Amino acid sequence: MSTTVELSGARSTGRSRARRQPLGKLGLRVAAGTYLLLMVALPVATLAREGLSKGLTELGRALLHPVARGAVLLTLETALVMAAVNAVMGTLIAYVLVRYQFPGRKLLDVLIDLPFAIPTLVTGMMIVTLLGPHAALGQLFEAAGLRVVYAPPAIILSLLFVTLPLVVRTVQPVLMELDGADEEAAFTLGASEWTTFRRVTLPAIAPAIVSGALQSFARALGEFGSVVVVAGNIPRRTLTAAVHVFGEVESGDVHAASAMSLVLVTISFCVVLVVSARQRGAHG
Repeated sequence: MSTTVELSGARSTGRSRARRQPLGKLGLRVAAGTYLLLMVALPVATLAREGLSKGLTELGRALLHPVARGAVLLTLETALVMAAVNAVMGTLIAYVLVRYQFPGRKLLDVLIDLPFAIPTLVTGMMIVTLLGPHAALGQLFEAAGLRVVYAPPAIILSLLFVTLPLVVRTVQPVLMELDGADEEAAFTLGASEWTTFRRVTLPAIAPAIVSGALQSFARALGEFGSVVVVAGNIPRRTLTAAVHVFGEVESGDVHAASAMSLVLVTISFCVVLVVSARQRGAHG
């Protein structure tokens, strides 16, 4: 009799638990969805509404203004150069960290993430202090006819610093998961280390390199803190899109600032979609 009662109680508890679990899962989904809507979708929708509030004609006029057009072009150019350099050097750093053992390797691995911890304004100040007109190294470059700070090279340097971890941390785990048998077979057959990397390793990590470079590109589009310090912010010469948005807000032209911001959000969203599609394809 007692066994029957226990079994009946267990079944009752199981049914009660089964009824509670879907409700709990539903609550988690609602909480996660609501948070994303409030933190991401709502601000983007508000920005889009403001940018399109005066119609497509005014939106196009704001974006085709020479200063705005120059800011967008400079932003895209510097972000593309940065992404290309980051793809090469980030892959090199990841390869060295994974494939070699050497003194200071763990310290180097920790330093990779330092740019994420340093405020971007501090990044700008470090570059100005190191390469500015009053710095010894900056004067050396200027004597050679190359101006770094308050010129596009400083923008690229600041973008390289703040996005350094993205390619490294994207490629590193892929390298760690690679089966070393193919590389060992290539070495056994007489292939050099460079040939083995180019023909065996690189094709396997290429999707991760592209994803990391695209993430760097998207991150660079909206960089403000370091760029506003090092660029000089000269219209049509060193004024980037993010700094242009800040200037339009300061001057009270919210529509022009929203129009430029909408362009940056659209480009970044397209890049994120490409990265997501590539990652799904790699795991599929």
